[in-house]
Amino acid sequence: MICGGWGIMLFNSREFIFIFLPLSVVGYLLLGRLNWRRGQIAWLVFCSFFYYGWRELRFVPLLAGAILVNFAAGWLLVTRVNPVLRRTILVCGLVFNLGLLVYFKYTNFFLQSFNELAGSHWGMLDIVLPLGISFFTFQKIAYLVDCYRGKAEAYNLLDFGLFVMFFPQLIAGPIVHHAELVPQFATRRWHRVFLRDIAVGGTIFLIGLFKKVALADAIAPHASAVFGAAAAGQSVGFADAWLGALAYTLQIYFDFSAYSDMAIGIARLFGIWLPLNFDSPYKSLNIIEFWRRWHITLSRFLRDYLYIPLGGNRKGKFRRYINLMVTMLLGGLWHGAAWTFIAWGFLHGLYLVVNHAWRHLRGAGPDRSTGVKVGFSIFRLGAGALTFVAVVGAWVFFRADTFHAAKIVLLGMADVTSLAGPMVFEENNRLLWVGGLLAAVFLLPNTQELMSHYKPALEYLRRFSPSVARIRRPGAFVWRPTPIWAAVIAAMSLAAFTQLSRVSEFIYYRF
Repeated sequence: MICGGWGIMLFNSREFIFIFLPLSVVGYLLLGRLNWRRGQIAWLVFCSFFYYGWRELRFVPLLAGAILVNFAAGWLLVTRVNPVLRRTILVCGLVFNLGLLVYFKYTNFFLQSFNELAGSHWGMLDIVLPLGISFFTFQKIAYLVDCYRGKAEAYNLLDFGLFVMFFPQLIAGPIVHHAELVPQFATRRWHRVFLRDIAVGGTIFLIGLFKKVALADAIAPHASAVFGAAAAGQSVGFADAWLGALAYTLQIYFDFSAYSDMAIGIARLFGIWLPLNFDSPYKSLNIIEFWRRWHITLSRFLRDYLYIPLGGNRKGKFRRYINLMVTMLLGGLWHGAAWTFIAWGFLHGLYLVVNHAWRHLRGAGPDRSTGVKVGFSIFRLGAGALTFVAVVGAWVFFRADTFHAAKIVLLGMADVTSLAGPMVFEENNRLLWVGGLLAAVFLLPNTQELMSHYKPALEYLRRFSPSVARIRRPGAFVWRPTPIWAAVIAAMSLAAFTQLSRVSEFIYYRF
């Protein structure tokens, strides 16, 4: 399977920043001046198709066809009353969507796994993975299920097309729920973009751009050096293994945080709010909280459309633990067609089972999200450290190409006897990078904290966001349209623009 990653305009590319995005916004504003709301929606649909088909047109008909099929299925589910017919339509819709996902993403994985188990020699197929298929498949599944449950309506084709296609969230999320996005298209405010939207959206986008090119891409070679050595079968010492694992932990943190910021910022340029998808997950005090902060919309989808339909916690503790494991195993497989991703999902499923079992034995304290009494900071510190180390260990499987490479890195992380030995990769100054970025992660406010006075994401998710609720207080360190903040953002932008020559795709584009 090949991922068509370079067939698309990356958010951190010159053609996107200086040509496509400005033209998209200008066209949208001009249509808004004419009070032509349907024209604005059609313009954004056109821009989204152009964005998706940039340099790679082969999957545009696939995406357009999938939109039409799901639009028709949703209309039938809403307008038909025969329960047998509606159930049949839902099953057919789910089979269609999951069938496309399984064919493009998992066919070769299943063939390879079968060959290894059976000793056969079936050849691999030349399949190119359509970008974003994992994300927009989940969006359409959620829509069809909600139509079947009577929780959605039959939207017109333009609105539905924009809901699926809206380019800021098309490739790597957030996994937007129809009830969050489509109603915005009907508001009087939506087709009028204000200067505040431009300022806030542009600032969030530039913060994300800085995170991507100046932080995530800068630390990526330090992670690749260690994991590349492990992939080649070279042993890795204690210090190198830990610094390599931490480097990747920080790389994926700032990479995904950057994409989430840029998606929210771009949407805001059009007066559209996307849901929060990333909320300082490494500050979590346990794995339950981690999954409320990391890839928030994916966690929500897995909970609402997989974990709860499986039975959730309604059928006893043992069944709850089984449902958690199944959900996380499938969540791991969703991230990538490899056994290492399944192992990553298994570890997080195990973490969640242990976390829930511990809370059951201990009993939830005043802070019900953690089960740890708020007043005892030493326990909170220990809980946060334990959670972070568990997450770092699981990332090894996420990053490693094979189990053998993951084993080498994990053995190095456990080999305390090699601590006194020389660092193989010390010339890369990884210690300085890792230390500095760890300090930024744990000590600095995140983007929604900085922008909290200007409603950076959908109000809907504010009650689920610990950090946003926490910093809404007088005197908080927040962004305002002042000369000082303009200078800070300008400096960050300059640092990012000078590095645009080395464009790299976002990690989540591969999923």
